[in-house]
Amino acid sequence: MKEVLSILNDKSTFGYLATVDNGKPRVRPWGFMFEENGKLYFCTASTKDVYKQLTTIPYIEYSKTTKDMAWVRVSGEIIFEDDIKIKEKIFEHAPMLKNLYQSSDNPIFKVFYLEHGQATLNNFSDPQRLVDF
Repeated sequence: MKEVLSILNDKSTFGYLATVDNGKPRVRPWGFMFEENGKLYFCTASTKDVYKQLTTIPYIEYSKTTKDMAWVRVSGEIIFEDDIKIKEKIFEHAPMLKNLYQSSDNPIFKVFYLEHGQATLNNFSDPQRLVDF
């Protein structure tokens, strides 16, 4: 899992989140927040289409590539989290979110995590590796 987190935490690039909308894939640039206690945290707003997609079909794939072309794809079922301490930690991790939501207790601000799933690690020189978490 260490190598998975190394790629996910790379601040030099953005990742991409995939959801399902009416049976079709939807992919968009997305930021990974952090890992805590084996949970991979992300956030969104309840006013966005992606929130509706996540509440309808709570499965994602998230992919991120580093500048040296190593990449990871994590997938599984997400769970929404209302813990104010986690929301505050996300605000600390990504201060620009305060401009969008003003405070961590804003009911529009939604946090979700991926706790159990599979990660696929790739690069151009080693065989693909699978990591269950």
